[in-house]
Amino acid sequence: MKILITGGAGFVGSSLAIALKTNYPSYEIYCLDNLKRKGSELNVARISQLGIHYVHGDIRNKEDFDSLPAVDTVIEASAEPSVLAGLDGTPDYLINTNLFGTVNCLNYALKHRAGFIFLSTSRVYPIKTIETLNFTEAETRFELTDDQPVKGVSSKGIAEDFPLDGARSLYGTTKLASELIIQEYNEFYGLKTVINRCGVITGPWQMGKVDQGVMVLWIAKHYWQQQLGYFGYGGTGKQTRDMLHVADLYRLIDWQLHNLEKVNGEILNAGGGNESSTSLQELTKICQEVTGKTIPIKQVAETRTADIRLYITDNSKVTRLTGWAPQIGVRQIVEDIAEWLDQNHVTLEPILK
Repeated sequence: MKILITGGAGFVGSSLAIALKTNYPSYEIYCLDNLKRKGSELNVARISQLGIHYVHGDIRNKEDFDSLPAVDTVIEASAEPSVLAGLDGTPDYLINTNLFGTVNCLNYALKHRAGFIFLSTSRVYPIKTIETLNFTEAETRFELTDDQPVKGVSSKGIAEDFPLDGARSLYGTTKLASELIIQEYNEFYGLKTVINRCGVITGPWQMGKVDQGVMVLWIAKHYWQQQLGYFGYGGTGKQTRDMLHVADLYRLIDWQLHNLEKVNGEILNAGGGNESSTSLQELTKICQEVTGKTIPIKQVAETRTADIRLYITDNSKVTRLTGWAPQIGVRQIVEDIAEWLDQNHVTLEPILK
């Protein structure tokens, strides 16, 4: 099998490439990446030493696809992933990458009649609607209830039929727009596709920042004993997310790669679910236990732009169709990332500290 992974030197793309090459040594894998994200240059050596082909290119440039060979499947993992992207300036790079770049990927896939696996995001769901959901305030976190004002949400989390009307961030909008175009290619060009609306993906080799990669950021700040803050919602740190280890995501992508016809045309939520969820307050406690370090955490009551109180993925549909469910819990995720920091602290310190 020949596979192209766009964003192939990024956190998710390189993780998928390495796992695929390790499990299927005979597969020919190409990773296309423009290396814009700080730290992605470290992954070029990691993938190249396994015999994965790194191609320096940009999905915004359709000419960069011309030198690529025909492949059987495209895994579209490239993105400007920040939920704040475009909010403090021009959105051009965001739109050109996340929307027009996806169109270039689709046209390349169509040219070679390749399957198309798209990594979308839970951020396609509107912020204001999520913020009006019914919840309870427990001792250390916020929790969804079963009694809700809209469809597609319960105590299990948010499902694929959650309403899409409303604003969601420019980042979420570009991903949703890409989803709509993918559905057109599936219906009218016969391209085999699947869309995965991923929750918070994390794990070793993610270069975490405030606006994207909060799990790694939280652990790194503990590791190097720097200050953090609980921002918004009263400054209590009770805002809650589910966390998906990239190794769990790989198991889903692996299944889809080899069974694409069984989920052709589907849109699937994929996240950690309630079983792998944490509030910031709970995450702080686990980080203290795993790293043995306690750091100052300031409390800021004011809620920031595009923040949400509570998001949990309802994985019912993806589990029903594929049998997949996440297996790695929050504590193991923290332990994996802490071990990675320990083993690579010299290299990572200039990036993450």
